[in-house]
Amino acid sequence: MNQNWISSAIFYHIYPLGFCGAPRFAYEETTTTPRILKIIDWIDHLKQMNVNAVYLGPVFASYEHGYDTSDYRMIDRRLGTNEDFKKVCDALHEAHIKIVLDGVFNHVGREFWAFLDVIDHKENSPYRHWFHGMNFHNTSPYGDPFTYEAWEGHYNLVKLNLQNEDVVNYLLESVGMWMEQFHIDGLRLDAADCIDKQFFRRLKAYTKERDSNFWLMGEIIHGDYSLWANKELLDSVTNYECYKGLFSAHNTKNYFEIAYSLNRQYGNGGIYKDLLLYNFVDNHDVNRLASVISRAEDLFNVYTMLFTMPGIPSIYYGSEFAIQGTKHNGSDADIRPCLNLSDFTSDSPLYSHICKLGALRSEHIALQGGSYEQVCVRNEQLIYCRHHDEETIYVALNLADEEVEMTIDHVTQGQDLLTDKIYNGSSQGLPITIAPHGSMIIIDHLEVEKSENKETADAMISVPITEENTSTLPKIGRYRHFKGNIYSLLYIAKHSETLEDMAVYRQLYGDGSVWVRPCSMFTETVMVDGEEVPRFRYIGK
Repeated sequence: MNQNWISSAIFYHIYPLGFCGAPRFAYEETTTTPRILKIIDWIDHLKQMNVNAVYLGPVFASYEHGYDTSDYRMIDRRLGTNEDFKKVCDALHEAHIKIVLDGVFNHVGREFWAFLDVIDHKENSPYRHWFHGMNFHNTSPYGDPFTYEAWEGHYNLVKLNLQNEDVVNYLLESVGMWMEQFHIDGLRLDAADCIDKQFFRRLKAYTKERDSNFWLMGEIIHGDYSLWANKELLDSVTNYECYKGLFSAHNTKNYFEIAYSLNRQYGNGGIYKDLLLYNFVDNHDVNRLASVISRAEDLFNVYTMLFTMPGIPSIYYGSEFAIQGTKHNGSDADIRPCLNLSDFTSDSPLYSHICKLGALRSEHIALQGGSYEQVCVRNEQLIYCRHHDEETIYVALNLADEEVEMTIDHVTQGQDLLTDKIYNGSSQGLPITIAPHGSMIIIDHLEVEKSENKETADAMISVPITEENTSTLPKIGRYRHFKGNIYSLLYIAKHSETLEDMAVYRQLYGDGSVWVRPCSMFTETVMVDGEEVPRFRYIGK
């Protein structure tokens, strides 16, 4: 199963018709309006959160909500033209952000061009076999002199016949157009559990042949996810099991609920160990997280889990600012609102927390694809471990109204990546104090040290000693400061006035701040507890 770009992906999910403020119905739009260009204005915002992939809800032409497609090869005129959308795709790709579109291939709307032909020509339509359950001896709820199979009884949604070769070819060629002209990177398949699996086999073969990194993710709510996500069908599915557990465990102060799901999926003997499931805490179909969480302070722990649990994290647009919204009276308007960045401030605590989480997930391979192991589970506390090669990270969460002291066994020194604070332990383990409704993301410094020592030793063996290597200038690479923080030496620069050699370096596993100091200071030694040690010790490239 392809785990290329997707293993490090952080998604931002946008429902374009709502996000862009489009009219509810297409007939209300008398002209084509380039609302889709609004996404470009949000790119800097996405980059601040380290988002590197967007999932765009329906953008194809439709009559109402987008899931009633009328033309698979045209952008909805309420959003703009295909040329407008090309500008959006180009801008996103230039910002190194992947694009996944909503593929609604189970059903179409009554305005779909082939279905309109059936309405006009009845039995004589060449497209009468494109739809399931066509019967020209009865009358539909819409007054048509025929009936057809509707999706879940909604007669405005006509079920496609995916066993018809012409239908399959039309859909595959449509996908090919979006791949070739817009260079989309994947599809989210709507109502995947209702779709003929043979179609998914065809779709996977078609897309992977054109782009081996193309990603296919299906909307699956119940059942065994591996029936759809496997080598033959899709790459991933929506993780509704953990969606429910993420907020419910916090509302009931019962971490056993989400811990059970995570262990079942990814623990020792976990049934989805080879899958990267698509994780989320809200989306266009469910109530906003801020409206279902009992205590607003628990939002932070929910997102900590979202970004550190196995799988692929996704943020639903606006939820980074804790906006609320619920479904009521059959309307989805409140959960699919029009938003403007000017309505929000960048000093939102939750937004800042998500930005930090995004940076940490992007920097640490253990959070992207490491193994999962439960360390401690209580009603109000949870600690789990993510491990990849020589990097081990512990995630500790506290639901209680007061701080709690806990110990992480077999760890003698660690650093909380959320605060950069270093903790020292002993052979008895690492004692930590978790704040009320707080979380910690602790990297095991001993494991880092082992990896760094090996890397340094390998470098010493493989690099021949030359006159250049004996220079007093520091080597480009990673260094550990004597206080514990790790930095990357980026450049050796010259002072514009004195021509002194200057070290330019960036903090890793922290706020990413960039610093400069004379090389003579960078390479000097300092006294620590009566022992002379390097101010910065080289630990590898």
